[in-house]
Amino acid sequence: MFSGITFDYPWILYFLLVIPVLLAWYFFIGRKKYASVKYSSVKILNSTPKTLRERLRHFPFVLRMIAIGLFIIALARPQSFTSGEDIDAEGIDIAMVLDISGSMLAEDLKPNRLEAAKNVIDNFIKGRTSDRIGLVVFAREAFTQCPLTIDYSVLRNLLSQIHSGMIEDGTAIGNAIANGVNRLKESDAKSRIIILLTDGVNNSGEVDPISAAEIAKTFGIRIYTIGVGSRGEAPYPVKTPFGTRYQMVPVEIDENVLQQISSITGGEYFRATNNRTLEQIYKKIDNLEKTKIKITSYSKPKELFYGWLGGGLILLLMELGLTRTIFRKIP
Repeated sequence: MFSGITFDYPWILYFLLVIPVLLAWYFFIGRKKYASVKYSSVKILNSTPKTLRERLRHFPFVLRMIAIGLFIIALARPQSFTSGEDIDAEGIDIAMVLDISGSMLAEDLKPNRLEAAKNVIDNFIKGRTSDRIGLVVFAREAFTQCPLTIDYSVLRNLLSQIHSGMIEDGTAIGNAIANGVNRLKESDAKSRIIILLTDGVNNSGEVDPISAAEIAKTFGIRIYTIGVGSRGEAPYPVKTPFGTRYQMVPVEIDENVLQQISSITGGEYFRATNNRTLEQIYKKIDNLEKTKIKITSYSKPKELFYGWLGGGLILLLMELGLTRTIFRKIP
């Protein structure tokens, strides 16, 4: 009955102890003050059945006691509280920049570098909730596969469609960064980042990678760079008339340039030599770039005394009406 209810003036509830006192007074003292008519004997009336009016003669008093109890509860000011939270999420805008050059088909990561990167990026996207994410792919040129969006189903679908050979082969890291900056420069997000994954050395494009990093810095964009590939040599599939053959090719990643890019923009450089380390890198970036969420709790009171007060008035009016009609005493 009182579940979830609090009282603004709980000390008033102590007055409920008056009700048992009034009940005791009524049954042990008050009834003796009723008017009565004396007879020499009433034995003749013993066999006469009691009427309903006689059986309910104490009913008005019970109504009065209940009404008093309801008035006391109403005076204590019962309340219920509606609690909740206002969540203000400060999203992050992220440009995922992915190398899709031919060398990304090397199979030092399984099933190959490109597919391993796509799988990890897909899991990264699934872990975000309120961030806008865009997708840029590059080889000799760079283009936007998906603009910034919070429609992650569309983004993941476009990610799954990426394959090597979509663009003429090459590695234009500077152009890729410039394209990512172009996606983010108009953003009003508090935090803007680029996650660049490549396995090669810049050998194409019109924009120098370091110059592109300087441009990113002017817009307040951080760049996390990831060099993907084992150290030394990696197996690379080659199509021949006799089927697919593998040959060992040297792994050439310009780590110095990637480190400079991250250092200039306040980001960080990572090296992924296998699937496990690549997953760990994206998890680390995910933890570094968490959306800031401000939660404001509130509690709103709802006054409940109206019902108790109204119930008490109804019972009191019933008691007054019954004592002046059905249960009227004469004299």
